[in-house]
Amino acid sequence: MKRTIIKIDEVLCNGCGACVTGCHEGALQMIEGKARMVSELFCDGLGACIGDCPVGAITLEEREAEPYDEIATMQRMVPKGEKTILAHLKHLKDHGEFDLLKQGVMWLKQNNVAVDFSSVHNAPDPAQHSHSGGGCPGSREMSFAPVAAPSFKMAPVANAGSASQLRQWPVQLHLLNPEAGYFHGADVVLAADCVAYSIADFHNRFLTGKILAIACPKLDSNKESYIEKIKAMIARSAINTLTVIIMEVPCCGGLLQLAAKAVSESGRKIPLKLVVIGTRGDVLKEEWV
Repeated sequence: MKRTIIKIDEVLCNGCGACVTGCHEGALQMIEGKARMVSELFCDGLGACIGDCPVGAITLEEREAEPYDEIATMQRMVPKGEKTILAHLKHLKDHGEFDLLKQGVMWLKQNNVAVDFSSVHNAPDPAQHSHSGGGCPGSREMSFAPVAAPSFKMAPVANAGSASQLRQWPVQLHLLNPEAGYFHGADVVLAADCVAYSIADFHNRFLTGKILAIACPKLDSNKESYIEKIKAMIARSAINTLTVIIMEVPCCGGLLQLAAKAVSESGRKIPLKLVVIGTRGDVLKEEWV
């Protein structure tokens, strides 16, 4: 299967071993003075080791790889003790991998492994925590007010006076935690990747006062996880509305299908709007569905 997994540049790797210590799942080992992946089964692709590498030798890539196995990872991790297990579970929670978290917790309980789960269940909202040596800095969740347009006159340049209406980070649906604080009661825009490049006034027309998620229904992998994330936004974060913005090309319609399925399975009816953008940037359709 094709999935996100780490890649190690052995030329850059200086053999410090920090990533091996930081990989609670046990996917990495030091071999002949270099950090190397010993099993794809244990790499969850969330990139905790990236922040531990002082030379930038570790990146994420999407490629054919063995599927990650939470049960095999848990079996390998138990001998390392409770602190390592809890660090792993919190890592899953912080990245919104709730299905994997549920698998791990269920296996531990079924096998009578004594672990105090309170620190995982009561961990602070990942939207509020700061990055400190674990996880990918680019996926750290942040909430912020949109930038106001300047009140003074500026020299005439393209799009002068425009201001970003983005209110949170990250925006890619795979990286988003559907229970982050900024989703609670929010109006959400789910946009195909190409939309913002096609319509000049995307921020002011569609993003003002809303929370953004982006995805590509054609090229992204593991799109079933998208359904689970949207369901969590609806059922657990109680979002107010969901606007799906797609391009007119046929492959883009899959994004609406994912959203509609999530709404149907969530057990909670919310308003769902469809916006279709033409390849020349014109709005072809805007309707509640």
